[in-house]
Amino acid sequence: MLAPRLHNFLDQEHTPYTTLHHDRTVTAHETASATHLSRNLFAKTVMLKIDGTLAMMVMPTSYRIDLVRLSRALGGPMVELADETEFKDAFPDCEVGAMPPFGNLYGLPVFVDSRLASQTEVAFNAGTHTDAVRMPYKEFERLAQPELLWLAHVM
Repeated sequence: MLAPRLHNFLDQEHTPYTTLHHDRTVTAHETASATHLSRNLFAKTVMLKIDGTLAMMVMPTSYRIDLVRLSRALGGPMVELADETEFKDAFPDCEVGAMPPFGNLYGLPVFVDSRLASQTEVAFNAGTHTDAVRMPYKEFERLAQPELLWLAHVM
């Protein structure tokens, strides 16, 4: 089952998407494997604090965020990973760690690593550890309105 906000949003926008149900997974790498998708196609959402304010970074599962590069790209603010206890209440209709990469639905800025934008499709957690969504990348970008940055590197 998709997170209610995500489900309503995608349906209201008449967005083409496919729901992928899978065995329970915890990491994006596990979810990519469970859904039989490439780690370059499956996006992970990394929660950050930028000068103490929550934000989302979305990137291919096969990449790792570079916090120093992100800070420089944003003009030098303090950038650090957010702890689950700091963001769990920001996503009341999602399981902790399974939030979809639509920060705009939750009042959060969204940054996307530009390599994800080179994909024709993207897949991501849909609010649970057993459901994912697959959709055209351009639709995701249109709906999430992220800021595109070149920030991650291969793990």
